[in-house]
Amino acid sequence: MRGSGEMGERQKMLVLYATQTGNAQDVAERVGREAARHHFKPVVESMHLYDANELPQESVVVFVVSTTGQGEPPQSMRAFWRSLLRRSLGHRWLESTLFAVFGLGDSGYQKYNVTGKKLDRRLLDLGGQAVVPRGLGDDQHPSGFEAGLDPWLAELWVALRQHVPLPAGLEDRRPDETGIIILDPPKYRVTYYDSRAPESNLAAMPERSKTDIVERWIEHGRARAMVDSAGNPFGNAREHNSNSTGYGPPSMPVFAKLLTNSRITSEDHDQDVRHIELELGSSGTRYVPGDILTLLPCQNQASIDKFVSRCGLDGDTLVTVEAANSDVCTLTQAVDVEFMSEKTVVSLRTIVEALMDIDSASPRRYFFEVMSHFAEAEHEKERLQYFSTPEGRDDLYRYNQRERRTVLEVLEDFPSVQLPFEWLLQTVPRLQQRSFSISSSPLAHPNEAHLTVAVVEWTTPFKRKRRGLCSSWLASLDPKQGKGKVFLPVWFTKGAISLPSPSVPLILVGPGTGCAPFRSFIQERIALLNKGEAVAPVLFFFGCRYKSKDLLYGADWSAWSQGQNVLSVEVGGDFFVAFSRDQLEKIYVQHKITEQGKKVLQMMQSGAAIYVAGSADKMPADVLSAFESVIAKETGWPHDSVSKYLRDLERKGRYVVEAWS
Repeated sequence: MRGSGEMGERQKMLVLYATQTGNAQDVAERVGREAARHHFKPVVESMHLYDANELPQESVVVFVVSTTGQGEPPQSMRAFWRSLLRRSLGHRWLESTLFAVFGLGDSGYQKYNVTGKKLDRRLLDLGGQAVVPRGLGDDQHPSGFEAGLDPWLAELWVALRQHVPLPAGLEDRRPDETGIIILDPPKYRVTYYDSRAPESNLAAMPERSKTDIVERWIEHGRARAMVDSAGNPFGNAREHNSNSTGYGPPSMPVFAKLLTNSRITSEDHDQDVRHIELELGSSGTRYVPGDILTLLPCQNQASIDKFVSRCGLDGDTLVTVEAANSDVCTLTQAVDVEFMSEKTVVSLRTIVEALMDIDSASPRRYFFEVMSHFAEAEHEKERLQYFSTPEGRDDLYRYNQRERRTVLEVLEDFPSVQLPFEWLLQTVPRLQQRSFSISSSPLAHPNEAHLTVAVVEWTTPFKRKRRGLCSSWLASLDPKQGKGKVFLPVWFTKGAISLPSPSVPLILVGPGTGCAPFRSFIQERIALLNKGEAVAPVLFFFGCRYKSKDLLYGADWSAWSQGQNVLSVEVGGDFFVAFSRDQLEKIYVQHKITEQGKKVLQMMQSGAAIYVAGSADKMPADVLSAFESVIAKETGWPHDSVSKYLRDLERKGRYVVEAWS
């Protein structure tokens, strides 16, 4: 048993998370809150800020990890994971450590929750003792990932008591008669200042033009750094202002000029797809085919005005945000470090603009729990309290997540609730960066980056029309605005796919906007060909609905299929299109692959690399099945041999998938 049970002595619990969209961090913070209620001393931290070599010194560790793409760990976990895979670590390395793993994933993907499963197995291999079986949260579940989280947490606290006795004289906090736990203190402390008489000890607020994109970025960066430092004193320098980490916006991105924003689907087609061209200026930024362009979307100013008004806030008020005293602390707060920082003051509106997704993301369950403590109308309080319980989880999911209700909409549905800004800052989802595959080659288009963006639109179960925040904002931009000076702050990261040597033949499968990275690949090879270099041929399988409506970049593919270009039949390449709606029977890319089985296998046997990009729904699995069918039919191999062959290709980097939901 851990712990002595002496009065007031609490067992430390380390909660490590690796997140891509914020879900794992939300779960980790919930674990921290509940741990404090059970008289543990929780320390909640992102994996990239924790030294894995310290794990054997930890008595109790809870891991919360998400799975991204086609089975990849989040960027913030990769260094930590590599450290755990060292062969020098023995099977007794973690023999003194209790652990529990909760994974978040989407069963619509082939490699569902593989990160959590691999982590759990590796910790057991290293001698760690699992307190409970690993928990798995599924976004596809009718109640979302919390359907798996709620019972897993309940089991965790019961199981931990068998190893860590309750300190003498203490009792676990219990819900009140309504079933709701007493509200924890907020993790932030907000100090308000009179904007007409700023404090002398605050960082100076230079006069800035709101139309200056550079100065606006700097001001938003100050807000992000201040809030992140309040949660993690080293977050400013290590997590959010370093382009080398890839965990957040850089301190100074590339300010790319918008050159072109044109619709490349027909006006009568129900899907608006945009071709966007950006000029990178004198930044000197370089990228390679397969790289990713990332940006933060701008929120609608009318929505921000509405949010500020609904919450009874003055957007011009100057504030500072600091860490409040709390039982849940970060790693750097848990150790004896001295953190010195000049106070930063920003306007409240700047914080909302830069950090708080008020009109796109759906709030988490904790938002409703906090709201219940501030509801003045009894019927609203009862409904919010019900939503906050396990019994109300399914109804909350139907009301909130399935309808993709926004923070602003939820607040309007409960008008008697007036949340203090500290709680809004803590519970409103963070504004997330968006990433796009670059659809141009730097050789073909020096100093430019092109994007292929589908404007996201859908109808909710209650028949409400929705539009994606980032894609609709990008579609609205006009290069002629501001005398042709529309600039976007962007930065570049390495994608899941990268173009191999020019001598390697390629089989590309990219339906819809999945063609974006492959336009970059093909442009690059043609540019090399035009310089007199030898390049291998390309087989490209594209898919869309109608030849007349959404054959994206049709003129490009046609031109690149002529003469000695890489898609030309003359050189061993080819271009195939699956039009799914131009006939009664739907035809998809997987059907075209099986139709061209002999050509596909010949290319594979010549050493081709296979790349698949596009929707993560069913396409990657269907395409994999098509390749399995081709190999089995053309070689006569049994299924086990075919599967092993494709797994070997994947392990060697010759079968690569980049998919998105």
